[in-house]
Amino acid sequence: MEREVKLYMFQTGVLKCRENNIKMNASLDPYEIPVPWYLITHPKGNVVIDGGNAVECALDPVSHWGNITEVYWPVMDSSEGCVETLMNMGIECESVRYVLQSHLHLDHTGAVGRFPNATHVVQRSEYAYAFTPDWFAAGGYIRKDFDKPNLKWHFLELDFNDIYDLYGDGVVRIIPTPGHSPGHCSFLITLPNSGSILIAVDAAYTTEHWDERVLPGFLASAVDSVRSVKKLHEIAAKYDAMVVTGHDPIKWETFRKGPEAFYG
Repeated sequence: MEREVKLYMFQTGVLKCRENNIKMNASLDPYEIPVPWYLITHPKGNVVIDGGNAVECALDPVSHWGNITEVYWPVMDSSEGCVETLMNMGIECESVRYVLQSHLHLDHTGAVGRFPNATHVVQRSEYAYAFTPDWFAAGGYIRKDFDKPNLKWHFLELDFNDIYDLYGDGVVRIIPTPGHSPGHCSFLITLPNSGSILIAVDAAYTTEHWDERVLPGFLASAVDSVRSVKKLHEIAAKYDAMVVTGHDPIKWETFRKGPEAFYG
């Protein structure tokens, strides 16, 4: 187990879709987005956020995801799966203490059930909705990714203005940001040297969403989405945090990428 507090950014390939899938009322032009996930090394146990696409998407996307591949087509190599990535870094799967789920959409559940000692943390409202989604959201949830036997879950029941401190030391804070999905969360990571990094995940797909110039192409509530971004602006200003949007193909290229680079 790595003992220093560090944040690593990875991706499980890309999703091919259309621009209007990401930006409401945009064009039907082809659009390609990265699929990020994150590792925080910590003395009390390593933490994985989301895990990106399930590694099965590298082998047979249609078999694993079904008809949603007609809208979002995953392109990844099996070596980009979260387990193989950590193993290649020399980080044992057993060292992962927590898998944090921003939400349970198909491009964020790649780590569920992959780490034998992990407690899986998610909002209770998100977990419940994943089993009973409305018709327009059903394709975004791949039940076999998160409905697995013998998993240890910790369900959060956070009010909108709550913040959950994972280890009680200010390093990993979980922030409810509903809108994209009912139980979506973002993360504030505070590091010894790099300062605070706000991982918005899908509360803000791109910088256009962050800058309040466009709504995302998929959401459960436009009002909640807008108010969550507004709240994240206040948190980013308070902590002087660098902001990482969820799937911005341009902005994503500007960040340090693991395993060679990290924030510490």
